Formats: sequence, C-alpha cells, structure tokens
Amino acid sequence: MIEVNVKEARNNLKELLDRAEQGEKIFVSRHGRRVACLVPPEKHEQLPSLAKFRDSVAAGGEATSGVVIRLRGEERY
Repeated sequence: MIEVNVKEARNNLKELLDRAEQGEKIFVSRHGRRVACLVPPEKHEQLPSLAKFRDSVAAGGEATSGVVIRLRGEERY
C-alpha cells in the first residue's frame, strides 16, 4: 500500500494503474487528506439473465392510467 499526492498520481498514472492491476492498493491524497483509492478490480461472476424471472411475473389488476383517471374523477364532485 502506498500513498501519493494528486500531482504524483497525475504524473505517474500509468505506473500506478499497473501496480493496482497487480493487486496493490494506492491512496491518492490532496492537501494531506486521502481522497481516492486505486484498487484492483474485483472478479465478478456474470449475473444470471432476468428473462426467466420476467416471464414468471404476471401483470394483473387495473391499469395505472385507469386508476389515475378514476381517482381524478372521484375528486371532482
């Protein structure tokens, strides 16, 4: 883990990204206060498709537009 200021980060961004890609954590500070952190990307599994879920959900009941129109009519005496 290392800490660099914004100017150093700007001047050495390629090297810092390479180091982060290799697993190193790099803090970037501004005026002595940490403001960012470069970390290696996490390896995520691909999320499952939502198609099966969408197919399993059945829409029902009154259409929203119909409810709005009906309620507006009820407000007017």
